[in-house]
Amino acid sequence: MVTLSEENYLKAIYHLEKQGNEAVSTNAIAEQMDTKASSVTDMVKKLAEKDFANYVKYQGVSLTQLGRLTATSVIRKHRLWETFLVNKLNFSWDEVHDIAEQLEHIKSEKLIDRLNDFLEYPTHDPHGDPIPDKEGNYIKINSKSILDIETGSQGVLTTVKDSSDVFLKYLNKNDLALGDKIKVIDFEPFDDSFTIETKSKTLTISKHVAENLYLSLSHE
Repeated sequence: MVTLSEENYLKAIYHLEKQGNEAVSTNAIAEQMDTKASSVTDMVKKLAEKDFANYVKYQGVSLTQLGRLTATSVIRKHRLWETFLVNKLNFSWDEVHDIAEQLEHIKSEKLIDRLNDFLEYPTHDPHGDPIPDKEGNYIKINSKSILDIETGSQGVLTTVKDSSDVFLKYLNKNDLALGDKIKVIDFEPFDDSFTIETKSKTLTISKHVAENLYLSLSHE
């Protein structure tokens, strides 16, 4: 039986691996989990004992097949619950993350299967992130952050990488949502800001905002 804390660690390691890290350092995990490196070392040793992770001192941590499947199961539940809360209970997209953090640890696979059926098998959550299937597979999104898009290009907002309520409220305030067309008008090297054209206005955004908005490009 995997504990709630172990699931949180597996999920954190999984996300760090997805950033291109074959072996994740304990310091990176500590930063992600907002805890001490010594606590991380104790936990990854436990995960290794349970065959959820491979850990070699000074070389980092990597998930085993079992660890990766467990992590994607938690992520699957989290994103299905977010979808349910937004689509069926009319929560806004900036309200659901913390609630889903609690619901993702429910163990009943039958409940999650029924939830998936009820939602008619969604492939993406309300923030545009892909929902893994039971085997941990998911549909990859071919998109780029605004940081990597040439001036004059345009596309559809498909994913919001920062799902914090503060950032999503900022997007709501500026009338930005998934599915919106966005055109990159200008880049200002002095402060790394971007000028974009949205459905309702022309807006200047910071580098931090730009790196969290992912567009599927069009050639119109």
